[in-house]
Amino acid sequence: MKNVVVTPTYNEIENIKKLIPAILELSQNVDVIVVDDNSKDGTGEAADNFARETSRVNVIHRAGKMGLGSAYVEGFKFALGKGYENIIQMDADLSHDPKYIPDFLEAAKEYDLILGSRYTRGISVVNWGFKRLLLSKAANLYVRLVTGLNVSDYTGGFKCFKREVLESINLDAIHANGYSFIVETTYRTWKKGFKIGEIPIIFIDRSSGTSKLARKDVIEAFFIPWRLRLGLYKK
Repeated sequence: MKNVVVTPTYNEIENIKKLIPAILELSQNVDVIVVDDNSKDGTGEAADNFARETSRVNVIHRAGKMGLGSAYVEGFKFALGKGYENIIQMDADLSHDPKYIPDFLEAAKEYDLILGSRYTRGISVVNWGFKRLLLSKAANLYVRLVTGLNVSDYTGGFKCFKREVLESINLDAIHANGYSFIVETTYRTWKKGFKIGEIPIIFIDRSSGTSKLARKDVIEAFFIPWRLRLGLYKK
């Protein structure tokens, strides 16, 4: 079975140099797709170096910073075209540990979408301040209350989709382009009747690079759950 990690990048050169080898060394059955938004620090070129060394790495170069959601959509489409069966969504900043990939693939034997949860066993985050933790917990509660889907970690970005899910949820109709993309894809999966499961992970905040969260992402995150709940989105 063919498995792949899709990871968008923008100025993540130090992290991508560590992440790609960690994934490749983990298993011969897991490949990597990097979607780079024209990073100014050489991230795309660093990924290209790995791609020249092995066919297990592919790099998609985009013209500029076009948004997290569209980056994942482009990576997902590429993965589907290459015939991958399990497609893992993963941040490039090392906050998502590759060691959990086998757990996702094991869970994929039972579930169609697997969420890496920071909250199934209490609170499993490292290097977060109280305000950020409170914001994360509040955001999860808000999304659960609005959408009606009861999962412990709605806003986590470490996920594994079976290809049937991504083929079904109409990637071209995804509205969210910021971090709410994470919420929208999970909701669409649920509404299509697919089986959703969670596995526990420990989230470790980035040690290099900077967060890409912008004010527009926060605004989008407030409205997207209501658009979904009220059916104000293209099916």
